[in-house]
Amino acid sequence: MDNRRNVYFFYKEEESLQPKISELFKLAEKNQFIVVDHPDEANIIVSIGGDGTFLQSVRKTQFRDDCLYVGVATESNVSLYCDFHIDEKEKMVEAMLQERVEVRRYPIIDVRVDDKTVFHCLNECTVKSGVIKTFVLDVFIDDLHFETFRGDGMIIATPTGSTAYNKSVNGSVVDPKLESLQVSELASLNNNEYRTLGSSFILSGDRKLTLKIVQDGNDHPVIGMDNEALSIRHVEKIEVSLGSKKIKTVKLKDNSFWEKVKRTFL
Repeated sequence: MDNRRNVYFFYKEEESLQPKISELFKLAEKNQFIVVDHPDEANIIVSIGGDGTFLQSVRKTQFRDDCLYVGVATESNVSLYCDFHIDEKEKMVEAMLQERVEVRRYPIIDVRVDDKTVFHCLNECTVKSGVIKTFVLDVFIDDLHFETFRGDGMIIATPTGSTAYNKSVNGSVVDPKLESLQVSELASLNNNEYRTLGSSFILSGDRKLTLKIVQDGNDHPVIGMDNEALSIRHVEKIEVSLGSKKIKTVKLKDNSFWEKVKRTFL
């Protein structure tokens, strides 16, 4: 960790948190870390909040793959991305200095809209109808037309995102060591005209998922990127694949993904 001393703190401006954040700044400087004012100058980006804040920190700093992301929780509830708590500052510094941490690399989803703009997601990409009406998607796996979907939308999740929105619609929890995409339906309509698999399915990391929106007047879906939403009019095609980038996060050696899942859900 000696060559990773530039630290940027990402947090929401909340008056109640300021005293604790100030203490964290002082503790970092006391232990020879350099607190910087811009994330581009940082080797370590520390998110202070919860999982939502962690996702924002990654998005707002452009999904950097050349630094470490560290999650620091501020609430007592459990968190899948935050291995540290703001009230345990000494434990945090001790773990970093004594290298009682591991670096885990999490894959990112690349989302290309109409062969143009590419967006990134750490948890999931969600495609939903932008109006109170079902819409129709032709679903392709690589070049194979797999099914025609009619319903409220679809979730495409990474393994780490499998415990979030994906799990709430009965998707599977996937080990993050498996580089994969999980596709889950939102309120699919199955009848004599439309027929879908009716369950989540998992694609290997080298597959490409393509959703072609049937142009029936409902062609401006809401596209969710983690905890942000985009509304793009006249969308025809959305391509989703695992990107080449991986986010590096710091985790305690005795706090694996499955330990977090057990603590969160069982």
